[in-house]
Amino acid sequence: MAQLRIALAQVNGTVGDLTGNADLIIEWTRRAAGRGAHLVVFPEMFLTGYPVEDLVLRKSFVDASIETLEATARRLADEGLGAIPVVAGYLDRRADVVDRVGQPAGAPLDAAAVLYEGRVAVRTAKHHLPNYGVFDEYRYFMRGDRLPVLRLHGVDVAVAVCEDLWQDGGPVTVTREAGAQLLVVPNASPYERNKDDVRLELCARRAREAGCALAYVNLVGGQDELVFDGDSIVVSGTGELLARGPQFTEDLLVADVELPDAPAEFEPGETPADAHDGTTITIERVLLSSTPVPPYAPETPPCAEPLGDLGEVYGALVLGVRDYVHKNGFRSVILGLSGGIDSALVATIAADAIGPENVHAVLMPSRYSSEHSITDAEDLVKRQGIHARTVPIRGMVDAYEAELDLTGLAAENLQARVRGNILMGLSNEHGHLVLTTGNKSELATGYSTLYGDSAGGFGPIKDVPKVTVFALCEWRNAQTAGLPPLVRASTTPPIPQNIIDKPPSAELRPGQLDTDSLPPYDILDALLDDYVEKDMGHDALIAAGHDRALVERVIRLVDAAEYKRRQYPPGPKITPKNFGRDRRLPITNRWREIAAPHTGDPARVDTKQTSTGA
Repeated sequence: MAQLRIALAQVNGTVGDLTGNADLIIEWTRRAAGRGAHLVVFPEMFLTGYPVEDLVLRKSFVDASIETLEATARRLADEGLGAIPVVAGYLDRRADVVDRVGQPAGAPLDAAAVLYEGRVAVRTAKHHLPNYGVFDEYRYFMRGDRLPVLRLHGVDVAVAVCEDLWQDGGPVTVTREAGAQLLVVPNASPYERNKDDVRLELCARRAREAGCALAYVNLVGGQDELVFDGDSIVVSGTGELLARGPQFTEDLLVADVELPDAPAEFEPGETPADAHDGTTITIERVLLSSTPVPPYAPETPPCAEPLGDLGEVYGALVLGVRDYVHKNGFRSVILGLSGGIDSALVATIAADAIGPENVHAVLMPSRYSSEHSITDAEDLVKRQGIHARTVPIRGMVDAYEAELDLTGLAAENLQARVRGNILMGLSNEHGHLVLTTGNKSELATGYSTLYGDSAGGFGPIKDVPKVTVFALCEWRNAQTAGLPPLVRASTTPPIPQNIIDKPPSAELRPGQLDTDSLPPYDILDALLDDYVEKDMGHDALIAAGHDRALVERVIRLVDAAEYKRRQYPPGPKITPKNFGRDRRLPITNRWREIAAPHTGDPARVDTKQTSTGA
């Protein structure tokens, strides 16, 4: 048996920061060298960051990526690190095609390279291009058609990229034919709830299909709506878990793997292979070193425990907020603190993300604000040590109403818009990023006010259903010992229990409760999950057991609110289908799922768009 020590660099880069990301490649390779690693693997497109979206189509950016990659190879050698092969993701292009209609401009490639002895020893590119959910890669990339197999210390190592693991056929199938003993896979796989179990099963299955050990390294960090959770994995050729990295934090996962000896003969060159997906992939064999590593005592590999359902959701939200704030040059955030559960959770996430000293809350009581809401908000401020100020809005609202004849919903929404103006004014004055506090249930049904509670720069719980908001608050209050990453130590629950226990209310009219406008959230969220996440239609929703009248009412609310959601700020994705990159419905749209009374079949009906709630 042969031995190899591999280091998976689960690192947080920044989109577009080629110099900074290259510095991280040098830094983490040096760390890996200090641990005695024989091979270092970085995530997918790490040099450029991921996803870079339409930067891919800019020739100057592709040129800079290629030039920086080659310069990084030279820097590694200059700093005494050239003898360690480094697998690094970057942006490349095909030089053998000409631009034409229907093809991404410049023929870009989602590529990975092996840097060795001051040069780019081999280049490859993703074969399977995802075009679902948040991915839009047919727009951006050409498909790769090569599988590099490197002879390293007498072991044959194949390299595939991210989606090539998720789809049948292609590089994984060819890896078995190539006889590799190890398959390394750079990834930028975004987090969504419960995805960690899916990944582990996938890696185990693909390792068995490839007939070799598999090392899966994933990106970590926040990028606009996406959060990458790390959770890098090494499995044996039988699918046994050998090592696992932590979630939502940078880490160098070092694992010693025992591998079958490679055949003595190794002929560098290229051979075609059937990818079993209707394409042919060229196996490119490259000799780096043929001498096996002398036997050594292996280290016990780390195997991080997953955080659990609510722990990983909370970790995703905290990391998403932290990176959005810091990577966009903000130092502090501001939000409206109402004494309700949504703003309480957002304040707590923000304090965990960037420190309570950088969180500014504004209490903006109106004539309808209850005494307990004010005292609950003040209690939260004291528990967490965030900054706070009180700006009563009654006089401002009265001034508007003296000039405008507003009643009912328009008058309610006026209060929310006055609050939005206050937050935006303080943001302009002090440079704070405004955090909105709306949850997914409210955004789905349009229970928010344009230019009011929707005004801001980032929505931390935009993709969190209301039932999960309550569960996260209870979970966070229970974290007083054995804390997971990204959670501040505290002996006092950060959220007053009264905020969790009281019925939710917008408090824009006397005695108002959310249930005046919406069904109970446990019922609503279950229906929204089926309609929004699973795309079930009217009849399917009723067949699934949902009340017919409620189905028709909620469908109308969700469909009519599409124009509002388009104007809401971005926020971290935690569900399989968020309002943003995942779900793209037309605003101007007369298709409705409501059944026609005389046939029971879906029909097109006109529904006037209305502003629902505040």
